[in-house]
Amino acid sequence: MITPPFLKPGDTVAIVCTARKFSVEEAKPAIELLKSWGLQVRLGNTIGLDNYQLGGTDAERAADFQEMMDDENIKAIWCARGGYGTVRIIDALDFTQFKKRPKWIIGFSDVTVLHSQLHVERVATMHAIMPFTVPKAPEEVKEILRKALFGESVSYTIPSKAYDVKGTASGELVGGNISILNSLLGSKSSIDTGGKILFIEDLDEYLYHIDRMMYNLKRNGYFDKVKGIVVGSMSDMHDNEIPFGQNEVQIITAIASEYRIPIVFEFPAGHQVDNRALLLGKQVDFEVNEKEVTLKFH
Repeated sequence: MITPPFLKPGDTVAIVCTARKFSVEEAKPAIELLKSWGLQVRLGNTIGLDNYQLGGTDAERAADFQEMMDDENIKAIWCARGGYGTVRIIDALDFTQFKKRPKWIIGFSDVTVLHSQLHVERVATMHAIMPFTVPKAPEEVKEILRKALFGESVSYTIPSKAYDVKGTASGELVGGNISILNSLLGSKSSIDTGGKILFIEDLDEYLYHIDRMMYNLKRNGYFDKVKGIVVGSMSDMHDNEIPFGQNEVQIITAIASEYRIPIVFEFPAGHQVDNRALLLGKQVDFEVNEKEVTLKFH
């Protein structure tokens, strides 16, 4: 796994749209944040473009991202927001130069497409807040992102819950939004979870959809050799008029029970205000015991 160089003061971070549109005005809080860390900012050509829901046409978004990947002066690329659209450009991107001069790709939600493709390319990425979410992000969450970007030690300890599955594991952390992971199955962007710690999260889904996606991942071998599962926020889950009969914790626990692996629920990452940075592709030590859960990056 290739780890991109961590940032240092004076480096330039690009902000681009890979999916939903994002205005220059909306970018101001993120620009101010980066500058407060001693970084320079370059707005991509897609910031301010309006193509219905998207931040420019597919060709414009692909060209903008490609330019930032290939520009030696850009040291990290921060995806402006999620929504939908990254999968429409992923096959137009050429990672040849990027792998020679890797840089951190940052974001979550729809950016899982990039996380997954770059994991296949064997380059680490950063699952973290985006410019769109900066205004509501707590200071602690922003500080954790700064530490992660500048290469300072990152580890997490949270209280364990009765329904967490106890155990220990070590491996590369992979994953992201479960709906995106599910949609990538069978494509060249689908990740190999063997020997790894899988992170999943989602927003605004029906419980039976979660069950269906979990079964599809299972039938595709996602859990056969996985060492542990970190479940982030499963926010705003819905049920039908006739209840499904299981909540998201029960669904995931039941499907993963045969693998006898540690599982933590409600980890502070994903579609919630407390969305802490995760270095995908990096080795982690993961432990769930009676008192606490630890996730420590090497």
